[in-house]
Amino acid sequence: MTTRVFSGVQPTGNLHLGNYLGAIVNFVKLQATHECIYCVVDLHAITVPMSVWGGPDELRRNTREVTAAFIAAGIDPKKQIIFNQSQVAGHAELTWVFNCVARLGWLNRMTQFKEKAGKDRENASIGLYDYPVLMASDILLYRATHVPVGEDQKQHLELARDIAQKFNNDFSESIASTGQNEKYFPLPEPVITGPATRVMSLRDGTKKMSKSDPSDYSRINLTDDADAIAQKIRKAKTDPEPLPSEEKGLEARPEADNLVGIYAALSGKPKADVLGEFGGAQFSGFKSNLVDLAVNKLSPIAAEMKRLTQDQAYVDQVLIDGAERANVIATETINAVKDIVGFIRKR
Repeated sequence: MTTRVFSGVQPTGNLHLGNYLGAIVNFVKLQATHECIYCVVDLHAITVPMSVWGGPDELRRNTREVTAAFIAAGIDPKKQIIFNQSQVAGHAELTWVFNCVARLGWLNRMTQFKEKAGKDRENASIGLYDYPVLMASDILLYRATHVPVGEDQKQHLELARDIAQKFNNDFSESIASTGQNEKYFPLPEPVITGPATRVMSLRDGTKKMSKSDPSDYSRINLTDDADAIAQKIRKAKTDPEPLPSEEKGLEARPEADNLVGIYAALSGKPKADVLGEFGGAQFSGFKSNLVDLAVNKLSPIAAEMKRLTQDQAYVDQVLIDGAERANVIATETINAVKDIVGFIRKR
């Protein structure tokens, strides 16, 4: 079976440094070793109230922005598949079959629903509750073998594996009779890409960098120009002590740990090497070096994103071409599933 990576990014707008270092950088690296399918998951985006996802115009704009970010960061749309989820009907179609395979108890254990729904759980959408089943369909529709996931998505990947296993078991005889491998759906594995880069707020090192933070100075947006990047890093919260020479010296110093982590991730060096270079230095000097590094790495991405988002026809065509290629794989899976389940279909 082909070693295939699937991953999706929600079109929620304001992509920032945390999205880049936590996910997109690894997407670019995986191109060298895997067949990759990268999806802008617009069906997932509408599981929350419209006030959160912004409405139709905002959704279209954000979908194009994520696509532009993929390309600007270095994902090749000719070699890999980039598309938006809603253009391939198989995602929704397979989700219904999996809804009939998954069990209520499994979904009741999903912690992310509890966190996102909050206290007003009765008013949450069915889509938000069923989100993990749609995610399983996203992955298994392409019979992906590997999925890059962060800490907050590990439970969802386990659910995808459970659904795949139960489908294979429930329909084992039918799978065999249709000439398919008895384990029709693979059990997708998490992609291990080294230590996860967890980027925190520039204003509070104990909180994740987030687009929802009211202060724009809490984050570096991928669309920020060189001046904005420099200003935000210089204003980033620090403490009065010089940088330590060893990693254990970053304990209980969240802002220092965050800035060193950002430098390490952007430079491709371990934190220990960064501290070996800057240990004992004051933050003013370290920040100047971080500004130079961040501007050098991120400004070209911001400039290319700006160029691409102004070329709406090109971005839309990338998504259309990607969806056509994705649909070839998806249709093969859907037809096999229909045969396995017992649905009569046009041949």
